[in-house]
Amino acid sequence: MKAIVIQQYGGPEVLTLEERAIPQVADDEVLIKVAAVGINRPDIMQRQGKYPAPAGAVADILGLELAGEVVACGLAVNKYKIGDAICALVSGGAYAEYVIAKEGNCLNIPKGLNYLEAASLPETVFTVWYNLFILGKLKAGEKVLIHGGSSGIGVMAIQLAKAFGCKVMVTAGSKEKCDACTALGADIAINYKEQDFEFLLKEAGVNVVLDMVGGNYLPKNINILSVEGRLVYINAMLNRVGELDILKVMQKRLQITGSTLRAREPEFKAFLAREIEKYVWPLFENNKVKPVIHQVFAYADVIKAHQLMESSKHIGKIMLKF
Repeated sequence: MKAIVIQQYGGPEVLTLEERAIPQVADDEVLIKVAAVGINRPDIMQRQGKYPAPAGAVADILGLELAGEVVACGLAVNKYKIGDAICALVSGGAYAEYVIAKEGNCLNIPKGLNYLEAASLPETVFTVWYNLFILGKLKAGEKVLIHGGSSGIGVMAIQLAKAFGCKVMVTAGSKEKCDACTALGADIAINYKEQDFEFLLKEAGVNVVLDMVGGNYLPKNINILSVEGRLVYINAMLNRVGELDILKVMQKRLQITGSTLRAREPEFKAFLAREIEKYVWPLFENNKVKPVIHQVFAYADVIKAHQLMESSKHIGKIMLKF
């Protein structure tokens, strides 16, 4: 099979196309002929040497989400059969013509979606569902602030929070991005390059903040959160967070948490998959939530795709088509 491989850490130019053996399935795995792959920020970080693959995962082939056709099943697989169209969350290896995935970490494609649309969902939906609704305990009627509202994670978080009856506020880096967030359902969109979200939201009573930025956003997040508010980190693009005012955390009874999903055990991801199939997939099938794809690249143009991701000029997902 053809696979996009990193032989050394560095810029997009280190990505090369090579021939690899088709992987063999274990008892609880399926082999998928890949139709489309989503590109995510962790792919960039792994390529740069900042986010190594967890133990047991494919280390030199990037890619965490995909959609395609089942072409082989392990002896213990009973949910899927050869020929099924599915999408999957994997710990690596998706930038290839074939990939193996744990049966429990796969999902049937929501009715009405094609392979490209389905491949854009697993990493973002798993991440948003776990961090916003399980860790963040977001409930109908609450106010949520989503940093990076125009990112792949952001556009999904906006739509899901809105679908579950929340007031949604976002930050983004341009008028175009803010307008896109508003079109997806955000009630308030703040251009962080021109406006201070802390000043604008200090009286808003924010219940949950989803932060992928880090850095000096920490004290600002603490200041705008309401009593018993929750701050959830899913990345720290500005590296270490800023100074923490412990007294304010105590006075407001705040909760600060965060997660990385990639290294979690397959059983936990299978639990999330069942939750998503029950609570989120119907929203796609009823057109209450939709995939947002910015641009699709042929797999041979993966370098251009990574360059676009690094430029942060995209709104929504960047995809590879095999």
